[in-house]
Formats: sequence, structure tokens, C-alpha cells
Amino acid sequence: MCGRYAASRGPEELVELFGIEKWEPRETLAPDWNVAPTKEVHVVLDRPLKDAPSPRPVRQLRVLKWGLVPSWAKDPDGAARMINARAETVHEKPSFRRPFSQRRCIVPADGYYEWVTAHDERRLEVEGKKKRARKQPYFVLPADGSVFAMAGIYEFWRDRTLPDEHPLAWWATCSVITTEAETGPLGVAPAGGPRSLGDIHPRMPLMLTPDRWDAWLDPANTDTDGALRDLLAPPPGGLMRAHPVSTAVSNVRNNGPELLEELAAPEEGTLF
Repeated sequence: MCGRYAASRGPEELVELFGIEKWEPRETLAPDWNVAPTKEVHVVLDRPLKDAPSPRPVRQLRVLKWGLVPSWAKDPDGAARMINARAETVHEKPSFRRPFSQRRCIVPADGYYEWVTAHDERRLEVEGKKKRARKQPYFVLPADGSVFAMAGIYEFWRDRTLPDEHPLAWWATCSVITTEAETGPLGVAPAGGPRSLGDIHPRMPLMLTPDRWDAWLDPANTDTDGALRDLLAPPPGGLMRAHPVSTAVSNVRNNGPELLEELAAPEEGTLF
């Protein structure tokens, strides 16, 4: 799954990376090394500009809230549960099928965090000798240090309790698409740690390689049974690396580049 990630790249870098044509400096977000559900996040999307003379899609850098609220929802209370959409069912789930067809985006990240329960800790938990096993967080990122372009979908929701002119009358929200985690060897594996992403967690965010960006973002591409489904295929294996990081990341109030620092070994009590 993807329940926490890091996004430290600034708008200027994202503009260059993705060929952004339109972004509002007032929407600039500070670097965030501990992005959690319901936070505001940067996304890349192709969409015609409002009131523009041309209907052509324009590549934009926008700020959305992480946790999708379906357009038909009565209220936004379920947003925190809609942070992920499964690649295998995104085309058919009522909450996701229209955004998948019409409103796709890229969620830029440095990488994502995932937690592993150590073998001995898991055994004690199963035996009832420990109520809550300690978990070791790992940071997963492209082995070459490039941007982790997570496939996403977005949606608009109207808050009917507010007047049209209210700045919060419309919500723009998003969800990250996940797929089965790779079971092949990591591009760079931690010493004494997991050898594949599947050893860490059975799911992972769907990473879009640059050759898929344009097709994914193209709003004219609505073939949910053909071309779009093909884009949901996992990227080639061996592109990722993972390393243990401090358990400080488990507290969402902690934020800073030190959260990404690689530990020489998993913390005591959380050995893989």
C-alpha cells in the first residue's frame, strides 16, 4: 500500500521534470518528508484551463488533498480511507472508475515508507506473548535517485453546505494507485534486510516510468478496457532500492530530511 511518503522536490524542479506549463506560486508547498493521508500534496495533471479560449489540455502543477472524495459522496468523512486504489479493480469500483477514465494524475515523491514486522516479533505476537509487535520502517525509492512518479487519480467534490463563492465550496482530492509488490531482487538491497519489495509488503505504489507519463495524463485517453489498463502494468523489476530508517517516521508530527537517513542496521528489536 502507500500510507506515507516523502516529497521534498520544489515546484521549480517539478516544472522542469514534468514539462509543467501552469502553476500558481501561491500554491507552493513546503518540502514534506512525512506526507500522511488528508495532507495537501502536489500533483501533475493535464486539464484545460478555466475560461481559456482554447480547450486544449494544459499540463499543470496543482495542490490537492490526499484522500479521494467521490463526487457523489454526501460528506468527505471517508477521505482518509480512500488514499489508495488497487490497480486490479480501479476500473470497476464506483468510487474510482470515473476518475480513472477521466481524471488521472501523477503524484511526485522521493519515495515511500513501509513498515516490516520482524520475524521474532511476529511470532511473539501470534503466540499472544506480545500485544503489539515493533515494526521497522523502510524507505523505498528509485535506485538511481530519480523522482518516484506515483500513478494517481483525482476527483472534485462540492460541499453543498457552503455558498458557491466560498473558497472551500469545491474540494479537489486524489488517491494513489497501488499494485502487487515486486518479488524479484531489489536494485539495491539493505544488508541483512529484505531482498525484494514483496518481503516488505505485498503492495506498493504503481510507479510510472517517464515513457508512460504523457499517455497516463492524456484526458482524451478514456479506453478503460484497453490502453489505460495496459498502463497499469508494473514497471520493470530491479529499479528500486530500500533501506531501514528511524522509527521516528512512525510519528506523523516528526518531519525533516533526517527521516530519510539510512540506518546501518535495523533498530534494536526490529531486525528483519
